[in-house]
Amino acid sequence: MTRPTPGTPSLLRAINDRAALMVLLERGPLTRPELGALTGLSKPTASQLLARLQDAGLVVLDGIREGLPGRTAELYRINPRAAHVAALDVTPTRIAAEVADITGTVVSRHRLPTPGRAGGDVVERVRGALAGVCEPAGVDPGALSRVVIGIGGAIDPSTGRLGYAAHIPGWHIPDLVGTLRDGIGVPVDVENDVNLVAQAEQSRGIARGHQDYVLLWADEGLGSALVLGGRLHRGATGGAGEVGYMPVIGAPTAREVGKRAKHGFQALSGGPAVLSTLRGHGVRGSTPAGAVQNAVRAIARGGQRADIAREALRDVARRLALGLASITAVVDPEIVVLSGGVLLAGGEILRELIEQELHALTIPRPRLRLSTVEGNPVLAGALDLALDTARDELFGAVNRREAAPGRGAHDRGERDAGRTSSIPS
Repeated sequence: MTRPTPGTPSLLRAINDRAALMVLLERGPLTRPELGALTGLSKPTASQLLARLQDAGLVVLDGIREGLPGRTAELYRINPRAAHVAALDVTPTRIAAEVADITGTVVSRHRLPTPGRAGGDVVERVRGALAGVCEPAGVDPGALSRVVIGIGGAIDPSTGRLGYAAHIPGWHIPDLVGTLRDGIGVPVDVENDVNLVAQAEQSRGIARGHQDYVLLWADEGLGSALVLGGRLHRGATGGAGEVGYMPVIGAPTAREVGKRAKHGFQALSGGPAVLSTLRGHGVRGSTPAGAVQNAVRAIARGGQRADIAREALRDVARRLALGLASITAVVDPEIVVLSGGVLLAGGEILRELIEQELHALTIPRPRLRLSTVEGNPVLAGALDLALDTARDELFGAVNRREAAPGRGAHDRGERDAGRTSSIPS
């Protein structure tokens, strides 16, 4: 029988430091007695810990708390400027960017238009987006702890190339992550945008606490993310969840119309098909989400038009449920999270219709739930991912510096080599 390894002083300090920092993140600002009570540390140990974290620049004083019996108590909080991370959401027409401090507070937002079909230099575009978002916050782009980029494609781990992203020119270069990392000078992760939406749902949305769920994204394009046992499933080439290419009954196949033509689930239920379906029922709109929203409004007003609009949405629901059934019949998830412009515009009415159609098609009958993540969910997931990684590195740096001064940055560089993404897989 293997004997357990006793905890060394440095290991115990690392555990205590991380526990205290996480409590300060979640519950701070706190007094020393409050921190000790929440972490189970004695007063002397809590005092030593706070002194160590202050010396490392991770914790700062946040005033005093008056009006309590005994001595006036000093308040401590995480130093928000201890580190910053950036998130980018890349589409063919723009790069949306956000910067957050280590507490998760967004300190700056920026939007860089990227019109036209010319790809341009991808490194320069990313640099431009980072410069635009960092300058208002007074953050040096070269000092960012991590940058996470969400894009409508997936990195093939065997080649390092971006696949499933022909619609975004300029990004199809060898070793994309390494090229960006070297060109920007900070650690970079590239992740599928729908996977990042699933990350946001898991950390702050409706999927919190669920270990097995499917996320379906429906807007102009379709995408899915599979989380099994609490871990994201990417597949051998990174293409798990690229359901727009999935063959479904009622839609032409790639063999019939060619790979570059609309086929599969996208042809049946993508944005153009949704818009065409609704217009066929007399529901108008300039965009798929706008047409769905008009149908919902017609139902709310009542009358004969309400019945027509409901039947139009049911037709859309049948199409979406047909593809979703192929996924849920195999995965059998606890819940299905619905996100994207079309599904959120349809709200509870469309959710209920899809659930009815889905349950009529398959024996596994998961509950369907609408996304609860506010704002841009791709950026939210990218920030969550960047912060998780940055905190792991930063919160362990105090004891690494004590053990081997001067090694922290070098160690981080070694760990980042060959990295493509940090979401568990």
